[in-house]
Amino acid sequence: MGRGRRLHGRAWWSPGLICLVWFLALGHAASAAGEKKSTADFGPTMRFVVVRSNAPDCEPTCPEWISAEGSIEAGTPALFKRTLKTLGGRKLPLVVDSPGGNVEAALTLGRLIRKNKLDIAVGKTRFVGCQPDAKNCKENDGKGARYLGDAYASGAICNSACPLMFAGGIRRLVGEWAYLGVHQITTTYIRTKLQYRTTYRVVKGKKKILNTKVISRKNAGSYKTYEMSKAVEKKLAAYLREMGVGEGVLETMKNTPASGIQQLQPENMLGMNLVTSLDSLDLLTARAICSANPLPANCRELTTPASKAKQPANAVAVEAKASPDTPLEAETVQRDGGGDMHFALVRGRSFLCDPDCPEWISAEGMITAQTPERLRQLLDTIGDRQLPVVIDSPGGDLLGALAAGRLIRERKLDVAVARTDFMGCEPEKPGCTPQDGVYVGLTNNAVGVCEAACPIMLAAGVRRLVGPHARLSVHSIGLEQKVKTYLKDMTVGPGLFAAMQSVPYSSHRQLEPDMMLKLGLTTGLESADKLTGATICKSEPKPANCREVPAPNAQADAPTKS
Repeated sequence: MGRGRRLHGRAWWSPGLICLVWFLALGHAASAAGEKKSTADFGPTMRFVVVRSNAPDCEPTCPEWISAEGSIEAGTPALFKRTLKTLGGRKLPLVVDSPGGNVEAALTLGRLIRKNKLDIAVGKTRFVGCQPDAKNCKENDGKGARYLGDAYASGAICNSACPLMFAGGIRRLVGEWAYLGVHQITTTYIRTKLQYRTTYRVVKGKKKILNTKVISRKNAGSYKTYEMSKAVEKKLAAYLREMGVGEGVLETMKNTPASGIQQLQPENMLGMNLVTSLDSLDLLTARAICSANPLPANCRELTTPASKAKQPANAVAVEAKASPDTPLEAETVQRDGGGDMHFALVRGRSFLCDPDCPEWISAEGMITAQTPERLRQLLDTIGDRQLPVVIDSPGGDLLGALAAGRLIRERKLDVAVARTDFMGCEPEKPGCTPQDGVYVGLTNNAVGVCEAACPIMLAAGVRRLVGPHARLSVHSIGLEQKVKTYLKDMTVGPGLFAAMQSVPYSSHRQLEPDMMLKLGLTTGLESADKLTGATICKSEPKPANCREVPAPNAQADAPTKS
């Protein structure tokens, strides 16, 4: 009996054996890259940092998000896990900008995102003060967050393997200014030459292997394929089904050469359920979302001395003196600037108008793809009555605004910018049921806002009013031809679109009353009181939105507005 082992690099049958083999390995699974590319060609590796909004007037309660920018590589999921661990269970949305990278890593990231029930949007982050790659930066010390900035969609991408990561989000947003594209999977096969040593014993003339050890590895070349194998296709199909995404995404990937990118249009992504709405990242990162009740999970209040000294500007005190017939509880209503747009029928309440008071449609919150249908449903409940729309919105989905605007023009409704202060019962408040489906309230011009896509809805009104104390602002928007055609149909001059396009997407330009009138966006300099004021129902002819409600239902001693 004897033991064999390697001697001087030669193979001796009795004392030892050296085996040389060609080993075919799949190099880091697959990457969704073009010909002759590797993950290194995608630029810097994806990094994750937690960012707090630097929007004006946002403190002390501002939205926060995870900025995820760069290429997806094998180690990216581990970096993401490390970031999640620092959050201690907080659910912050991801704002991602990535050219793609490693498919296996993208699938792992998607499952991590879904497991932690996080939202995701395609966008970039513009940092203010400390930058992610800066070491020992103290510029943001004392400001409550290491990184401050604003999120924007213009020019952001999610290509190649990135859409697989994106599919893991609970709410998935791209919007009209970001770019999401797919193509074929590129699989890289790496040949590796392995040299290993086998040690064995010879027992009664037979070899018994004791161990085998690799002693060297050498790269022996590689090759790539640009069509996904059946196994990879099956794996991706199962993953997308798991995430609730339609088969159209995988079919588009298969039909697009690896050397190109097929950009998916918003409507197509919605049809494939790759996005959950046509909204942009503003739905997750805009400062207005932190006015919502309940407060979104990614909004955090700072309790620094500076923030305590600042009082919220949108707290509106509403006082009411109750009568025996119609008890009305006085309350201070912190109005909601965030959340999806909701509509409510509202009736003014004042001794100056009872029992014949104006009524209107309150439209408040973010415009989404569902906004037109919600408006249509409310209009169906009032028949042929023509009630003005009083809108207060930070903007939102452009296609939703276009469709809602056409519905407003079809019904020949007036529109004014103002906020509705509800008295007593408030829409979407648990346990609150308005009498006969109509809420009671007053319009407040001083805190009304109409930003981003909101002016598109305003442009549809027959009469369009923005008072001197309301705020309307614009920035550049997409769908140029659709918007130009729409504004022409609404008899609004080309100057409005030019004013919009002159402002970067990440900024806002407030328009003054005279400018709005000059551009044809408004039809007069009056405020919403022209449509909802307590005395309008005494004029002749009586406005169509006035309705007499017999006593005692209309009896109340409530305050009037000057």
